[in-house]
Amino acid sequence: MSQEGYDKLVAELRQLENVELPRVREAIAEARDKGDLSENFEYHAAKREQGRLLGRIRFKQRVLENARVVDTSRFNTDVIQLLSKVEMTNVMNSRKMNCMLVSPHEANIREQKISIKSPIGQALLGKRVGDIVLVQVPAGMMKLRIESIQL
Repeated sequence: MSQEGYDKLVAELRQLENVELPRVREAIAEARDKGDLSENFEYHAAKREQGRLLGRIRFKQRVLENARVVDTSRFNTDVIQLLSKVEMTNVMNSRKMNCMLVSPHEANIREQKISIKSPIGQALLGKRVGDIVLVQVPAGMMKLRIESIQL
């Protein structure tokens, strides 16, 4: 995982633990004060929200426990690997594309970060500049030419 991704995950966990969870606990306390819990929709909704939130917190904690921040200073830019920034051209329509290969927890298509576990990510791993890569995607077969690799 990149340092940026790790820091972002830590910030999300802190937000959940220090802001969201106390807000939900306060909503539960307010709903409890209104009386009969068996027919109190607000109470049940707040308890469901608390369960969902605790699940997200546990998931993020497990991810952070198992995460390793990758030191890119020892990486080689000759081949595509985790945290490589890749410029490529779709041979079928001559369209240029850029992406960064990241861990599955950091993947975000809006930021052009794709998972190394995705079909495109797996096809790109280990390739070099000039290589042509065939990738099976839901829309069909893609033919990509690697233009450059950076870290």
